[in-house]
Amino acid sequence: MKKREKQAGDENFPVAFFMFSEEQKKLIKAYYRFAREADDIADNPDLTPEQKLAGLQKAEDDLYGRNSDADSAGAALRRVFVEQNFDFSLAGDLLKAFRQDASGFKYQTWGQLVDYCNYSAAPVGRFMLALNNESPSTYLPGAALCAVLQLVNHIQDIKYDFEVLKRVYIPEELRHKYKVGDSDLQQSQVTPGLRQAVDEMLEKLEGLLKDAGILPQIVQSRILKIEIYVIIYLTKYMIYKLKYKDFLAKELKLSKFERGKAFIKGLVRGLLTRRKTLTSKGL
Repeated sequence: MKKREKQAGDENFPVAFFMFSEEQKKLIKAYYRFAREADDIADNPDLTPEQKLAGLQKAEDDLYGRNSDADSAGAALRRVFVEQNFDFSLAGDLLKAFRQDASGFKYQTWGQLVDYCNYSAAPVGRFMLALNNESPSTYLPGAALCAVLQLVNHIQDIKYDFEVLKRVYIPEELRHKYKVGDSDLQQSQVTPGLRQAVDEMLEKLEGLLKDAGILPQIVQSRILKIEIYVIIYLTKYMIYKLKYKDFLAKELKLSKFERGKAFIKGLVRGLLTRRKTLTSKGL
């Protein structure tokens, strides 16, 4: 398998840039550039773990102003974060997850895997919420949604992650439970054990998606509300595909029809949903 070169448009759950203001677009692009370049370092199969960690350290030093490379993605993001008074953990936390990826960390339990998502994905959600001045009460359901998006992508990429990146995002407890060996991750068709392990993961992800369902109801931004509903519908479509199609036999992608349907449904739902105020009881 060849190394993948991902662009923003290649994501299954892309941000609808046209829905945001020019100032917001500028911030999103700076954030995406930093996250993508750091992720590409961690995902580069031609680099040793030591080279990856060195590259990620430079990205961190650029972000926190410890380097003089003013043209780097980290330095550019630092400038907009200072300007907007954003918490640097919104980007810095990503680097912790990328370091785990670079060192080939193995996840023993489902809890460890979700905790990884709290660094690899949740900061992106917090950034988008902070960008729209949303309440911190939105961060928890936002983290649940981001974890689902992250792990859905990892399930799609099981074979690539194992063969090229030497990583497995199936907890060891599930691999042991369903007797999933390394050979199961390299087949041209999904094996019964791998099917069972992934089905249990998808069941857990559906539970997290339900937890995230409150998010579009409590955000203030109408644009963000629509965006979240669209993402939720796209996620449901992809989970359905992963449940009923062979993700090893063929790369599963969302169709233009599914994307269009999700956008229309999300737009309507977002326009009709009134904001729900959370009380201490509701929290």
